[in-house]
Amino acid sequence: MSSAQRLPTMADVAERAGVSPSTVSRTLRGLPTVSPEVRARVEKAARELNFAVSRQAASLVTGKTGVVAVLVPTLNSWFMGSALSSLGPLLRAAGMELTVYVISDMSERTAFFEHLPARRNADALAVFGFDLTDEETVRLDDLGMPVIYVSQHAEGRPSVYVDDVDGACKATRHLLNLGHRRIAFAPTVGASGFCFSSRERLLGYRQALTEAGIPIDDDLVVTMSLEDRRGITQGVGKLLSLREPPTAIFAEMDELAIAIIHSLRKARIQVPERISVIGFDDHQVAEWTDLSTVAQSPSDMGRLAGELALQLIQDSDTGHTRHIVLPTHLIPRGTTAPPPVPRREGDSEDERA
Repeated sequence: MSSAQRLPTMADVAERAGVSPSTVSRTLRGLPTVSPEVRARVEKAARELNFAVSRQAASLVTGKTGVVAVLVPTLNSWFMGSALSSLGPLLRAAGMELTVYVISDMSERTAFFEHLPARRNADALAVFGFDLTDEETVRLDDLGMPVIYVSQHAEGRPSVYVDDVDGACKATRHLLNLGHRRIAFAPTVGASGFCFSSRERLLGYRQALTEAGIPIDDDLVVTMSLEDRRGITQGVGKLLSLREPPTAIFAEMDELAIAIIHSLRKARIQVPERISVIGFDDHQVAEWTDLSTVAQSPSDMGRLAGELALQLIQDSDTGHTRHIVLPTHLIPRGTTAPPPVPRREGDSEDERA
């Protein structure tokens, strides 16, 4: 390629503007450490040379890639879609790119923590919901970049999450306030990957029952999987076969709550007349199906995680133990109601009605 055909480089822009290549990089990345006069000269030189900034070239000068990576257990979830939909545009507005690492099975997980590809390819890493081992956490500490934990509390490390304990207390107290005393809890396995939230919501459920003076009954806690529809039906059957079946079910996720309602209605059990059901998330489908739920905002969580990542990239000495805790909100709808009046011996159907 002749000199007339050669693509312009950052060094060419620097020479024409009379500045260093690092100043060109800072200018074209929009950093505030460049004076208006120098910025104008660099931008004019770049336009005259038809120069397009290369992230690879800039990283050689600045040591930065201009990329934020995220580590997720799945992309096939409402939560993850909402969080990334707000995180991506925020990073683009800051001149950054988003790289997503999806780890859906143990072999991919082992490979990621063995090779740590984000070490070479990103300036910060956001970890969504993984229940990490101590060894994996130490590996991430050794990345040499900010690591932000999302939808989980990581002791001594920057974290963005909702108060799952408080949210689960709200759901359980709502049912208690309606008069329910036999309240089941349905945690999930397999689909979500968010083990931290699952444990915290179980803790909140038990905490609310204890506060109300109701003994904990482990038979009322039945784990179900969104990937196993037959298993959900069997789980509902297990609750219904108890000597004292529940009059209300608190499902860890809205999607599970809706599947439980489907199973109950197939069994000719009316919701909420016979059994109340409440979820957690305020998924779009919750409003469509009139599901009572506890609302969280994964969109806000993704945005705040992005803002924290940008802050730590710019100033790595601050915010390393910062925790951002988002509130939850009870949304009562049509799937929760007072429990049915207990049947008394000798009552006719008309009398109970």
